[in-house]
Amino acid sequence: MKLWGGRFSKNTDKEVNDFHSSIRFDQRMYRQDITGSIAHARMLGKCGIIDIKDSEDIIKALREILIEIEDGKLEFMIDAEDIHMNVETMLIAKIGDTGKRLHTGRSRNDQVALDIRMYLKDEICEIKSMLISLENSLIKLAKDNLDTIMPGYTHLQKAQPITLAHHLMAYFEMFKRDITRLDDTYKRTNVMPLGSGALAGTTYPLDRQMVADELGFDSITLNSIDGVSDRDFVIELAADLSICMMHLSRFCEELILWNTNEFSFIEMDDSCSTGSSIMPQKKNPDVAELIRGKSGRVYGDLMSILTTMKGIALAYNKDMQEDKECIFDAVDTIKLCLPVFEKMICTMKVNKDRMYKGAGQGFTNATDAADYLVKKGMPFREAHEVIGKMVLYAINNEKALAEFTMEEFKACSEIIEDDIYDAISLETCVNDRNIIGAPAKEAVMYSIDKGEEFLNSCK
Repeated sequence: MKLWGGRFSKNTDKEVNDFHSSIRFDQRMYRQDITGSIAHARMLGKCGIIDIKDSEDIIKALREILIEIEDGKLEFMIDAEDIHMNVETMLIAKIGDTGKRLHTGRSRNDQVALDIRMYLKDEICEIKSMLISLENSLIKLAKDNLDTIMPGYTHLQKAQPITLAHHLMAYFEMFKRDITRLDDTYKRTNVMPLGSGALAGTTYPLDRQMVADELGFDSITLNSIDGVSDRDFVIELAADLSICMMHLSRFCEELILWNTNEFSFIEMDDSCSTGSSIMPQKKNPDVAELIRGKSGRVYGDLMSILTTMKGIALAYNKDMQEDKECIFDAVDTIKLCLPVFEKMICTMKVNKDRMYKGAGQGFTNATDAADYLVKKGMPFREAHEVIGKMVLYAINNEKALAEFTMEEFKACSEIIEDDIYDAISLETCVNDRNIIGAPAKEAVMYSIDKGEEFLNSCK
């Protein structure tokens, strides 16, 4: 018999019941559901809404149920529909009619809103911890490659020389924003909805603040309709995770390119690569490719929950049951990706000589050659034209700017002197860019110091 079956004269069709049931995916919230129920039962007893002895018996039984679930001694039932009804059914089976008092002053509408907030709070903390670990690994890699000169790109064309450390710290900044976004989402998730009832609160004198304090919420919802119908925090987390997966995907795209024979900037470790069933020479960057592919999956989770919520009138509707599979999948996916991504970058081999050689090709020092002329007194637009013609001459004669003779330099501009060779060396091109945020070694060390300060503040 359904716990809500009094109104009905027929049993639910089995196929309808299976379709209706959410226990196959919301069972993962069992700990949050039981913890929330314990706090609710304690409050009911203290407020005199139920007998204090009944409150204590309910709390004791719920704790036992939690242990029995974790020990594998209790199984969830499809017929009980969801995690809330499963736990309540187990409670009634254990202590009889006393267990029926637990649901006093609450609805499954505010109960599920509580459970999902508690569950996602825990997941946000875990994902944030994984990102902090990744950030620490990026800083270590950056410190190891402060002098590793490589080409920087725009439009996937070689642009200006930078260092690998500078490039890695660009991703550090991206993941730092991901961490701060999670912090912001946590604040809006950390609001306690229990007491909203189905949509209009309750006539019982609940002490909502007592429950919020016990469960570690910063505040309580101030509108009962919004309390049960709000899923902004779910959408916001899905958006946060989508942005983070986009950052991982961009990084993976570059690693895949760098790992090709054409680039050969890095080599993936055997432990993070796979082979081909037909081509014996192949060593594929499958970890990076899978992470790149899974970003689309998380985007889909975000679009799914956004689409589900866009046409729902207030307050609660059964459509909202669809939020959980989306956000659970997004959470599971990023938790799967972050550790293997970190392992992949920590074990890859950096081919420093190849990166340096790459930086010396493609006229990455052309801007510095123009700056050299500007510092000699030439207007920048004129210098830009002079160096453009110099590059065209170099292309036609298949040589780099650093390979020009002084006669060739003089043919381009009489103001060029012997000091141009030092001015357009890769080391000078990198280390003369010594302002905050630039690739000079000193500037990158400053950004690393600031990064470590940020990570220390996250503890």
